[in-house]
Amino acid sequence: MQRPLILMTDPAWFDVSYEINPWMRPGLWRADAEGQARAARASFEALRTALQTAGATVETIDGARGLPDMVFAANAAVVLDGKVLVARFRPAERQGEEARYLAAFAALKARGLVADVAQIAPGLYQEGAGDAIWDAHRGQFWTGYGQRSDRAASDAIAGYFGRPVVALELASPRFYHLDTCFCPLANGHILYYPAAFTPAALAEIRARVPAGRLIEADDEAAAALCVNAVSIGETVVMAKAPASLRQALAAHGYRTLEIDLAPFILSGGAAFCLTLRLDHQSIPALATVA
Repeated sequence: MQRPLILMTDPAWFDVSYEINPWMRPGLWRADAEGQARAARASFEALRTALQTAGATVETIDGARGLPDMVFAANAAVVLDGKVLVARFRPAERQGEEARYLAAFAALKARGLVADVAQIAPGLYQEGAGDAIWDAHRGQFWTGYGQRSDRAASDAIAGYFGRPVVALELASPRFYHLDTCFCPLANGHILYYPAAFTPAALAEIRARVPAGRLIEADDEAAAALCVNAVSIGETVVMAKAPASLRQALAAHGYRTLEIDLAPFILSGGAAFCLTLRLDHQSIPALATVA
């Protein structure tokens, strides 16, 4: 089986210097900027090691001065079957990342790591895999909208990749991207935080995923950004988790690799935010799941 291929962005230019989501704490960062930067580097290296331990190959690209959130590679693009659809960011603070990521993906294409690079149409906000998560088990995307990405962007994703899309409206600015509150796992399970969704979105999830394959995160796990996790087979790489979540995942056959990601949580991101899978393929579902 091919090893998962994950893109990460070096954290050399990461800091927390503005507020574009309710998690961001620039004051806490400034109180010990040098210490926070050291801790961020250590967290990043620990996450990269954990991903490699779980079986992934990691490609790392450079960030850029003045673009601290470029470290959150998940927001760069949606990737499937070697095709890359680069994001358009709603906050002005992140719009400078678009050109940088277009150039980075062009370089990856030249190396044969991706096959095609496009950008979502002007006038549409869509913030990459943060709001468009591939569910290999069901052969579909789950997309988030209502906070940072537009509902119409879900239709653009369906058209570009030629795969089904289920759009879910997000109810809270605190859970501003789908990846903060929703994580497809192996064997068809979904780890999610119900309070982050509108009633209509919850109905969509529960209509498509049997109750026995839904794993609910509680308030404590959601507040620790543990749902923002990376699933590699039956290993789930995540931020430091409460015992209740570890036990719930273990009961369904998963093991957890936990990393102290506190410096990145000060900016509203954790394990999934820091990564972008480049190897997802639209293969048939591995098992029959309603």
